[in-house]
Amino acid sequence: MVGISLLTLVPGVVGGSETYARNLVRALARVGELDYRVFVPTIAADAADGLPAKPISAYRSSRSMPGRIAAMSLAAARPGPLRRELELDRLSAIHFPLSVMLPPVSRPPAVTTMLDLQHEFYPQFFSRPERAYRRMVYGWTARRSRLVIAISEHVKDTLVERLGVAPERVRVIYLAVDHERFRPDGRAREPFLLYPANRWPHKNHERLFEAFALLRRERPGLRLVLTGAGHERKPLPNGVEARGRVSDEELAELYRAAAALVFPSLYEGFGQPPIEAMACGCPVAASNTTALPEVCGDAARLFDPTSAEEIASAVSNLLDRPDQLVERGLERAAQFTWDECARKHDAVYRELMAAA
Repeated sequence: MVGISLLTLVPGVVGGSETYARNLVRALARVGELDYRVFVPTIAADAADGLPAKPISAYRSSRSMPGRIAAMSLAAARPGPLRRELELDRLSAIHFPLSVMLPPVSRPPAVTTMLDLQHEFYPQFFSRPERAYRRMVYGWTARRSRLVIAISEHVKDTLVERLGVAPERVRVIYLAVDHERFRPDGRAREPFLLYPANRWPHKNHERLFEAFALLRRERPGLRLVLTGAGHERKPLPNGVEARGRVSDEELAELYRAAAALVFPSLYEGFGQPPIEAMACGCPVAASNTTALPEVCGDAARLFDPTSAEEIASAVSNLLDRPDQLVERGLERAAQFTWDECARKHDAVYRELMAAA
């Protein structure tokens, strides 16, 4: 039996990592060939979604950042109760998809997915306690894991270069797109840009607003639509509107209607919105940094996210000539499926069990 620990999942808060965790278990329920048990926190009892689940009360899950750090610290410092509730001796392997191995285990053999190593590039975006916690926990997680799954070659390179993980211990498995939900419908595009991102520092909204002001000089009817949390606390420039958190269905509708997705993020371990937008036939302009060039390939207009002028120029060029990138985007997005992602995870689980 393979254990899958989703104990650090926080519904509606952790963005792409929740998308990954939930879609992975759904795909394993469809195409997986092994026996699984998903360990879920009490605040996300529905996260197993098709696989056998066990809620774990010994992990004191929390929605707040201080509460999350406290819960993870307690589980690392006093792992006994948690280990007993997980019944680790019944497992042939265990997977920690959310970057943190909790509790620390030596048996059964473990694999951890590394999703976000942003603190290695932008430590200034984290509080001192969170920065210290990440550096400590991500380090020992990588060392204790028999294998590590990286969600891009960029993340693999970071693991090797900055955390000292041996490259032969890393398996690269890309994330994917729900093609049943994210697909084109042939509607006419509307004059707005879309940026789905919480108002986090690395999402680079201020530079985007500068670029948008430049674009509006030539295109005064252009609008910018934001989704995600945090926008309600800050003023927005003219022509910019914030929709707050939206469902996947609402997001797909926005992708289908937008003139383009603009994605100026400074750091992404993978970057799902560009691929989701491509799957909906929405042309994409994105940063030329971290994993985004690798994921987008030649299907997006890339720009330097630190330059408002470059962002504006790339978006303007895209709006003038979107058709070629729309076709490339549909072809690119088709390469990323959750079923294939799940099959590759199964292969890693088998590798762990064979080496046990």
